[in-house]
Amino acid sequence: MTRPALTDLPLARASVARAAELRDGPRVLTDALADRRTRVLAVRDGGLLLDGDGAVRWLDPAGARALLAAGAAVGEAGAATDVRSAGAPGDVPTGDAEPHDVWLLLGAEDDGARVLAVRLPDEHPLPVRGEPADVLVHLPDGPVTRGGWHSLRAVGAGLDAHDAGLATAAVALDAWHDRHPRCPRCGAPTRVAQAGWSRVCEADGSEHYPRTDPAVIMAVVDDDDRLLLGHAAAWPAGRWSTLAGFVEAGESAEQAVRREVAEETGVEVGDVEYAGSQPWPFPGSLMLGFRARATSTRVQVDGVEMAEARWFTREGLVAAVASGEVLLPGGASIARALVEQWFGRPIAD
Repeated sequence: MTRPALTDLPLARASVARAAELRDGPRVLTDALADRRTRVLAVRDGGLLLDGDGAVRWLDPAGARALLAAGAAVGEAGAATDVRSAGAPGDVPTGDAEPHDVWLLLGAEDDGARVLAVRLPDEHPLPVRGEPADVLVHLPDGPVTRGGWHSLRAVGAGLDAHDAGLATAAVALDAWHDRHPRCPRCGAPTRVAQAGWSRVCEADGSEHYPRTDPAVIMAVVDDDDRLLLGHAAAWPAGRWSTLAGFVEAGESAEQAVRREVAEETGVEVGDVEYAGSQPWPFPGSLMLGFRARATSTRVQVDGVEMAEARWFTREGLVAAVASGEVLLPGGASIARALVEQWFGRPIAD
Protein backbone atom coordinates (compact mmCIF):
# COMPACT_ATOMS: atom_id res chain seq x y z
CA MET A 1 0.00 0.00 0.00
CA THR A 2 2.98 2.34 0.41
CA ARG A 3 2.96 5.15 -2.14
CA PRO A 4 4.82 8.47 -2.36
CA ALA A 5 3.52 11.29 -0.17
CA LEU A 6 1.10 13.73 -1.74
CA THR A 7 2.98 16.93 -2.54
CA ASP A 8 2.01 20.32 -3.94
CA LEU A 9 -1.58 19.98 -2.79
CA PRO A 10 -3.39 23.07 -4.12
CA LEU A 11 -4.18 24.80 -0.83
CA ALA A 12 -1.00 23.64 0.95
CA ARG A 13 1.31 25.67 -1.28
CA ALA A 14 2.82 28.92 -0.03
CA SER A 15 5.82 31.06 -0.90
CA VAL A 16 5.39 34.20 1.22
CA ALA A 17 6.70 34.41 4.81
CA ARG A 18 3.91 34.91 7.35
CA ALA A 19 6.05 37.38 9.33
CA ALA A 20 4.49 36.50 12.66
CA GLU A 21 7.07 38.67 14.41
CA LEU A 22 5.35 41.77 12.99
CA ARG A 23 1.86 41.08 14.30
CA ASP A 24 2.30 42.67 17.74
CA GLY A 25 3.69 45.92 16.36
CA PRO A 26 1.51 48.84 17.53
CA ARG A 27 1.50 50.46 14.08
CA VAL A 28 1.94 47.44 11.83
CA LEU A 29 -1.38 47.90 10.00
CA THR A 30 -1.27 51.71 10.06
CA ASP A 31 2.20 51.70 8.53
CA ALA A 32 1.30 49.03 5.97
CA LEU A 33 -1.75 51.00 4.85
CA ALA A 34 0.37 54.12 4.42
CA ASP A 35 2.89 52.29 2.21
CA ARG A 36 2.02 52.21 -1.49
CA ARG A 37 4.15 49.06 -1.91
CA THR A 38 1.64 47.13 0.22
CA ARG A 39 -0.39 44.56 -1.69
CA VAL A 40 -3.98 43.78 -0.67
CA LEU A 41 -6.34 40.98 -1.67
CA ALA A 42 -10.10 41.17 -1.06
CA VAL A 43 -11.96 38.34 0.67
CA ARG A 44 -15.61 37.62 1.47
CA ASP A 45 -17.91 34.60 1.80
CA GLY A 46 -15.05 32.10 1.50
CA GLY A 47 -14.02 33.58 -1.82
CA LEU A 48 -11.74 36.16 -3.37
CA LEU A 49 -11.67 38.71 -6.13
CA LEU A 50 -9.96 37.64 -9.35
CA ASP A 51 -8.68 39.73 -12.24
CA GLY A 52 -9.30 39.21 -15.93
CA ASP A 53 -6.53 36.60 -16.13
CA GLY A 54 -8.02 34.40 -13.40
CA ALA A 55 -5.36 35.39 -10.84
CA VAL A 56 -5.87 37.22 -7.55
CA ARG A 57 -6.77 40.85 -8.19
CA TRP A 58 -4.11 42.67 -6.18
CA LEU A 59 -4.89 46.18 -4.94
CA ASP A 60 -2.91 48.94 -3.31
CA PRO A 61 -4.25 50.32 0.01
CA ALA A 62 -6.22 53.10 -1.66
CA GLY A 63 -7.84 50.71 -4.10
CA ALA A 64 -8.71 48.29 -1.28
CA ARG A 65 -10.20 51.12 0.78
CA ALA A 66 -12.28 52.26 -2.19
CA LEU A 67 -13.58 48.74 -2.70
CA LEU A 68 -14.47 48.52 0.98
CA ALA A 69 -16.31 51.84 0.85
CA ALA A 70 -18.27 50.68 -2.17
CA GLY A 71 -19.47 47.59 -0.31
CA ALA A 72 -17.82 45.24 -2.79
CA ALA A 73 -20.01 46.58 -5.61
CA VAL A 74 -17.83 45.41 -8.47
CA GLY A 75 -18.67 43.89 -11.81
CA GLU A 76 -18.22 40.19 -12.47
CA ALA A 77 -15.79 40.99 -15.27
CA GLY A 78 -13.60 43.33 -13.19
CA ALA A 79 -10.36 44.14 -14.98
CA ALA A 80 -6.99 43.73 -13.32
CA THR A 81 -6.00 46.61 -11.02
CA ASP A 82 -2.31 47.46 -10.78
CA VAL A 83 -1.18 47.51 -7.17
CA ARG A 84 0.41 50.94 -7.66
CA SER A 85 -2.37 52.59 -9.67
CA ALA A 86 -5.52 52.82 -7.56
CA GLY A 87 -5.84 56.25 -5.97
CA ALA A 88 -3.58 59.24 -5.53
CA PRO A 89 -0.75 59.54 -2.99
CA GLY A 90 -2.85 61.69 -0.67
CA ASP A 91 -5.70 59.15 -0.47
CA VAL A 92 -4.14 56.96 2.24
CA PRO A 93 -4.40 58.31 5.82
CA THR A 94 -1.37 57.80 8.02
CA GLY A 95 -2.90 58.44 11.46
CA ASP A 96 -3.79 55.93 14.16
CA ALA A 97 -7.56 56.28 13.64
CA GLU A 98 -7.61 53.62 10.93
CA PRO A 99 -10.24 50.95 11.81
CA HIS A 100 -8.26 47.72 11.84
CA ASP A 101 -10.97 45.11 12.32
CA VAL A 102 -11.33 44.56 8.55
CA TRP A 103 -7.60 44.24 7.76
CA LEU A 104 -5.47 41.10 8.09
CA LEU A 105 -1.69 40.94 7.92
CA LEU A 106 -0.92 37.90 5.75
CA GLY A 107 2.87 38.26 5.55
CA ALA A 108 5.78 40.10 3.97
CA GLU A 109 7.35 39.75 0.53
CA ASP A 110 11.09 39.24 0.08
CA ASP A 111 11.50 42.97 -0.59
CA GLY A 112 9.81 43.84 2.72
CA ALA A 113 6.48 44.90 1.22
CA ARG A 114 3.56 43.91 3.44
CA VAL A 115 0.73 41.73 2.21
CA LEU A 116 -2.76 42.33 3.62
CA ALA A 117 -6.30 41.10 3.13
CA VAL A 118 -9.36 43.33 3.40
CA ARG A 119 -12.54 41.68 4.69
CA LEU A 120 -15.55 42.74 2.62
CA PRO A 121 -19.13 42.46 3.93
CA ASP A 122 -20.51 38.99 3.25
CA GLU A 123 -23.08 38.55 0.52
CA HIS A 124 -24.59 35.69 2.55
CA PRO A 125 -24.43 36.67 6.25
CA LEU A 126 -24.20 33.83 8.76
CA PRO A 127 -27.56 32.69 10.16
CA VAL A 128 -28.18 33.98 13.67
CA ARG A 129 -30.37 31.11 14.83
CA GLY A 130 -32.38 28.14 13.64
CA GLU A 131 -29.74 26.41 11.52
CA PRO A 132 -26.04 25.56 11.76
CA ALA A 133 -23.70 28.47 11.10
CA ASP A 134 -21.81 26.28 8.64
CA VAL A 135 -24.80 25.87 6.33
CA LEU A 136 -23.15 28.38 4.00
CA VAL A 137 -20.23 26.02 3.49
CA HIS A 138 -22.47 23.90 1.28
CA LEU A 139 -23.57 26.68 -1.07
CA PRO A 140 -22.91 25.60 -4.67
CA ASP A 141 -20.00 27.25 -6.44
CA GLY A 142 -20.97 29.45 -9.34
CA PRO A 143 -19.50 29.14 -12.83
CA VAL A 144 -15.84 30.14 -12.95
CA THR A 145 -15.19 33.15 -15.18
CA ARG A 146 -11.94 35.02 -15.64
CA GLY A 147 -12.77 37.86 -13.24
CA GLY A 148 -15.04 38.74 -10.32
CA TRP A 149 -15.74 36.92 -7.06
CA HIS A 150 -15.14 33.18 -6.82
CA SER A 151 -15.00 30.57 -4.09
CA LEU A 152 -11.50 29.45 -3.17
CA ARG A 153 -12.78 25.88 -3.50
CA ALA A 154 -13.55 26.51 -7.17
CA VAL A 155 -10.38 28.35 -8.19
CA GLY A 156 -7.70 27.28 -5.68
CA ALA A 157 -6.17 24.65 -7.94
CA GLY A 158 -5.62 27.24 -10.68
CA LEU A 159 -3.73 29.75 -8.54
CA ASP A 160 0.04 29.81 -8.30
CA ALA A 161 1.76 29.00 -5.00
CA HIS A 162 2.18 32.68 -4.11
CA ASP A 163 -1.51 33.52 -4.44
CA ALA A 164 -2.84 30.17 -3.20
CA GLY A 165 -1.02 30.36 0.12
CA LEU A 166 -2.08 33.93 0.82
CA ALA A 167 -5.68 33.39 -0.30
CA THR A 168 -6.05 30.28 1.85
CA ALA A 169 -4.85 32.12 4.95
CA ALA A 170 -7.16 35.05 4.21
CA VAL A 171 -10.24 32.87 3.74
CA ALA A 172 -9.47 30.90 6.91
CA LEU A 173 -9.04 34.03 9.04
CA ASP A 174 -12.13 35.70 7.58
CA ALA A 175 -14.28 32.67 8.39
CA TRP A 176 -12.90 32.49 11.94
CA HIS A 177 -13.61 36.15 12.68
CA ASP A 178 -17.15 35.79 11.30
CA ARG A 179 -17.88 32.86 13.61
CA HIS A 180 -16.15 34.03 16.80
CA PRO A 181 -17.26 37.56 17.66
CA ARG A 182 -17.72 36.71 21.35
CA CYS A 183 -15.67 35.22 24.14
CA PRO A 184 -16.22 31.45 24.61
CA ARG A 185 -15.53 31.87 28.33
CA CYS A 186 -17.96 34.65 29.31
CA GLY A 187 -19.87 35.63 26.17
CA ALA A 188 -18.64 39.22 26.08
CA PRO A 189 -17.65 40.88 22.78
CA THR A 190 -14.07 40.44 21.61
CA ARG A 191 -11.84 42.81 19.66
CA VAL A 192 -9.38 41.99 16.92
CA ALA A 193 -5.71 41.91 17.92
CA GLN A 194 -2.31 40.90 16.48
CA ALA A 195 -3.13 42.28 13.04
CA GLY A 196 -6.04 39.88 12.66
CA TRP A 197 -4.47 36.76 14.17
CA SER A 198 -6.21 36.79 17.55
CA ARG A 199 -9.18 38.23 19.44
CA VAL A 200 -9.19 39.58 22.99
CA CYS A 201 -12.19 39.54 25.32
CA GLU A 202 -13.23 43.04 26.32
CA ALA A 203 -14.52 41.78 29.70
CA ASP A 204 -12.00 39.26 31.05
CA GLY A 205 -8.98 39.97 28.83
CA SER A 206 -8.61 36.37 27.64
CA GLU A 207 -6.90 35.80 24.29
CA HIS A 208 -8.37 33.56 21.59
CA TYR A 209 -6.71 32.25 18.44
CA PRO A 210 -7.96 30.88 15.10
CA ARG A 211 -9.53 27.46 15.48
CA THR A 212 -8.52 24.61 13.20
CA ASP A 213 -10.51 21.37 13.29
CA PRO A 214 -8.60 18.22 12.25
CA ALA A 215 -10.47 15.99 9.83
CA VAL A 216 -9.45 12.72 8.19
CA ILE A 217 -10.04 11.91 4.54
CA MET A 218 -9.13 8.51 3.16
CA ALA A 219 -8.73 6.48 0.01
CA VAL A 220 -9.97 3.05 1.10
CA VAL A 221 -8.94 0.14 -1.15
CA ASP A 222 -9.64 -3.60 -0.92
CA ASP A 223 -7.49 -6.61 -1.80
CA ASP A 224 -8.55 -6.29 -5.45
CA ASP A 225 -7.35 -2.67 -5.47
CA ARG A 226 -10.85 -1.29 -5.85
CA LEU A 227 -11.55 2.19 -4.44
CA LEU A 228 -14.42 2.92 -2.04
CA LEU A 229 -16.30 6.14 -2.83
CA GLY A 230 -19.40 7.56 -1.21
CA HIS A 231 -22.24 9.92 -2.00
CA ALA A 232 -23.23 12.04 1.00
CA ALA A 233 -26.88 12.84 1.57
CA ALA A 234 -26.20 16.60 1.51
CA TRP A 235 -24.40 16.56 -1.84
CA PRO A 236 -25.82 17.30 -5.31
CA ALA A 237 -26.86 14.34 -7.42
CA GLY A 238 -23.90 12.51 -8.94
CA ARG A 239 -21.23 13.91 -6.60
CA TRP A 240 -18.96 11.13 -5.26
CA SER A 241 -15.83 11.37 -3.19
CA THR A 242 -13.55 9.61 -0.76
CA LEU A 243 -14.85 9.18 2.79
CA ALA A 244 -14.04 11.81 5.42
CA GLY A 245 -14.92 12.90 8.92
CA PHE A 246 -13.80 14.93 11.91
CA VAL A 247 -11.40 13.64 14.54
CA GLU A 248 -13.23 13.31 17.85
CA ALA A 249 -11.96 14.38 21.26
CA GLY A 250 -9.39 11.96 22.67
CA GLU A 251 -8.98 10.17 19.32
CA SER A 252 -5.95 9.69 17.08
CA ALA A 253 -6.21 10.36 13.35
CA GLU A 254 -5.75 6.65 12.57
CA GLN A 255 -8.55 5.73 14.96
CA ALA A 256 -10.77 8.32 13.31
CA VAL A 257 -10.13 6.76 9.88
CA ARG A 258 -11.29 3.34 11.06
CA ARG A 259 -14.27 4.68 12.98
CA GLU A 260 -15.57 6.96 10.20
CA VAL A 261 -15.33 4.28 7.51
CA ALA A 262 -17.14 1.76 9.71
CA GLU A 263 -19.84 4.23 10.78
CA GLU A 264 -20.61 5.50 7.30
CA THR A 265 -20.26 2.33 5.21
CA GLY A 266 -19.93 -0.67 7.53
CA VAL A 267 -16.54 -1.50 5.98
CA GLU A 268 -13.76 -2.50 8.39
CA VAL A 269 -10.27 -1.04 7.91
CA GLY A 270 -6.90 -2.49 8.93
CA ASP A 271 -3.67 -0.78 7.85
CA VAL A 272 -3.73 3.01 7.69
CA GLU A 273 -0.98 5.05 6.00
CA TYR A 274 -0.58 8.84 6.13
CA ALA A 275 -0.53 10.49 2.70
CA GLY A 276 -0.42 14.27 3.25
CA SER A 277 -2.43 17.23 4.47
CA GLN A 278 -3.77 20.60 3.44
CA PRO A 279 -5.89 23.34 4.99
CA TRP A 280 -9.56 23.40 4.04
CA PRO A 281 -10.84 26.76 5.31
CA PHE A 282 -14.56 26.07 4.80
CA PRO A 283 -14.77 27.21 7.50
CA GLY A 284 -11.70 25.93 9.42
CA SER A 285 -10.55 22.37 8.81
CA LEU A 286 -7.16 20.75 8.34
CA MET A 287 -7.62 17.74 6.08
CA LEU A 288 -5.34 14.83 7.01
CA GLY A 289 -5.13 12.48 4.05
CA PHE A 290 -4.70 8.72 4.44
CA ARG A 291 -4.62 5.53 2.42
CA ALA A 292 -6.39 2.64 4.15
CA ARG A 293 -6.70 -1.10 3.50
CA ALA A 294 -10.15 -2.64 3.91
CA THR A 295 -10.46 -5.95 5.70
CA SER A 296 -14.11 -6.38 4.67
CA THR A 297 -16.00 -5.37 1.53
CA ARG A 298 -19.71 -5.54 2.39
CA VAL A 299 -21.15 -2.01 2.18
CA GLN A 300 -24.01 -0.87 4.40
CA VAL A 301 -24.38 2.91 4.52
CA ASP A 302 -25.67 4.69 7.60
CA GLY A 303 -28.48 6.34 5.60
CA VAL A 304 -28.00 9.61 7.48
CA GLU A 305 -24.71 11.18 6.43
CA MET A 306 -23.93 8.69 3.66
CA ALA A 307 -26.70 7.97 1.16
CA GLU A 308 -24.74 5.54 -1.02
CA ALA A 309 -21.27 3.98 -1.24
CA ARG A 310 -19.73 1.48 -3.62
CA TRP A 311 -16.47 -0.03 -4.84
CA PHE A 312 -14.97 1.16 -8.13
CA THR A 313 -12.43 -0.45 -10.41
CA ARG A 314 -10.37 1.92 -12.53
CA GLU A 315 -12.30 0.94 -15.65
CA GLY A 316 -15.61 1.33 -13.85
CA LEU A 317 -14.74 4.79 -12.54
CA VAL A 318 -13.64 6.03 -15.98
CA ALA A 319 -16.91 4.79 -17.49
CA ALA A 320 -18.99 6.37 -14.71
CA VAL A 321 -17.25 9.72 -15.09
CA ALA A 322 -17.56 9.65 -18.89
CA SER A 323 -21.29 8.94 -18.68
CA GLY A 324 -21.92 11.68 -16.15
CA GLU A 325 -23.02 9.20 -13.50
CA VAL A 326 -20.12 10.24 -11.25
CA LEU A 327 -18.92 13.79 -10.64
CA LEU A 328 -15.48 13.72 -9.06
CA PRO A 329 -14.41 16.10 -6.26
CA GLY A 330 -12.99 19.46 -7.31
CA GLY A 331 -9.38 19.97 -8.25
CA ALA A 332 -8.57 22.00 -5.13
CA SER A 333 -9.49 19.14 -2.80
CA ILE A 334 -7.22 16.52 -1.29
CA ALA A 335 -9.94 14.01 -2.21
CA ARG A 336 -9.19 14.54 -5.89
CA ALA A 337 -5.47 14.01 -5.26
CA LEU A 338 -6.15 10.75 -3.38
CA VAL A 339 -8.40 9.45 -6.15
CA GLU A 340 -5.93 10.29 -8.89
CA GLN A 341 -2.99 8.83 -6.97
CA TRP A 342 -4.89 5.55 -6.70
CA PHE A 343 -5.85 5.79 -10.39
CA GLY A 344 -2.26 6.44 -11.45
CA ARG A 345 -2.79 9.66 -13.41
CA PRO A 346 -5.15 12.64 -13.72
CA ILE A 347 -8.75 11.83 -14.62
CA ALA A 348 -10.52 14.01 -17.18
CA ASP A 349 -13.90 15.31 -15.99
